[in-house]
Amino acid sequence: MGSDVVRRKADHIRIALEGDVEYRKTNWLEYVELVHRALPELSFESVDTTATFLGREFRMPLLIEGMTGGTEEAMRINEALARAASRIGIPMGVGSQRAGIVNREVRRTYTVAREVAPDLFLIANIGAAQLVKGGVEMAKEAVEMLNADALAVHLNVLQELVQPGGDTDFGGVLEAIREAVKSLKVPVIVKEVGCGISHEDAVLLRDAGVRAIDVSGSGGTNWTEIERQRALAAGDIEKASLAEVFREWGIPTAAAVLEVSRVEGVEVVGSGGIRTGLEVAKVLALGASMAGMARPFLSAAVEGPEAVVRMAGRIERELRAAMVLTGSRRISDLRSAPRVILGPLRAWCEQRGLLR
Repeated sequence: MGSDVVRRKADHIRIALEGDVEYRKTNWLEYVELVHRALPELSFESVDTTATFLGREFRMPLLIEGMTGGTEEAMRINEALARAASRIGIPMGVGSQRAGIVNREVRRTYTVAREVAPDLFLIANIGAAQLVKGGVEMAKEAVEMLNADALAVHLNVLQELVQPGGDTDFGGVLEAIREAVKSLKVPVIVKEVGCGISHEDAVLLRDAGVRAIDVSGSGGTNWTEIERQRALAAGDIEKASLAEVFREWGIPTAAAVLEVSRVEGVEVVGSGGIRTGLEVAKVLALGASMAGMARPFLSAAVEGPEAVVRMAGRIERELRAAMVLTGSRRISDLRSAPRVILGPLRAWCEQRGLLR
């Protein structure tokens, strides 16, 4: 089983970097207009992008999402991401650690992040289906492997359904998460992998003790399409056909942030197709505490840590510009900045009772 997991990780990296794997629909952030302030009364240099997440302070409200592990290329990617994230002063996660748990030979592809960045806020990662089967001990092993500051449990029901050999039993997940929250000494984050999280599920997760929810809405990298391409290559026509039908399934990022941010008591990470500092500003204005990015940092990490730092610098400049243009001196000001909801996002909000 270990070699199968490692092979799948290698496929994921290759297809994510080389294939056409974006959603055809958008993350709906184009339907969020921040109100322009022609008299902001502040300078570009004076805005403060400092953000707080899970009790820690970061240079800006940006999280490098967990992406990979288990292969030699993954080790180089995680090393580059960790070096850059530590230098920038932002948190990062690793990809699902199942490969490292079932095959000790590939653990360093994950632990390299801690080795090169001892002070980095590092987020461990396991799948919900694996948490149900492996229990609290698996959660503890994932955290201990990295000396992690938090654990992300990823929900990927659709990906598992269309993945050759994927899990199809999703019972017991909420109870497994609740037990992990009780047993771990670090906060638990629950994240999707591209289909978004609803208000109803966010309430259940909050009540289970989850500290933060990463919405990972649709509109960015499409894991259903990645698995469709893998299924075709493996000759699994049934899985490929199922993936084609559900290719565009999911709650767009903007809608998912509005859904989850209405739940008090949890911090929200807005992710899913975030590509610019302006989009970071928009998810914050919708109620997120942080924004998360994955594929753009994956591409940069292949070049090395300097490319990751340059990309983060661009995001920070764009975020600063958005703050000036909305008259937001601090991130807290940006979260309460006036915004207008348009188009299908407005229709979603009206039907779901999300407009304030």
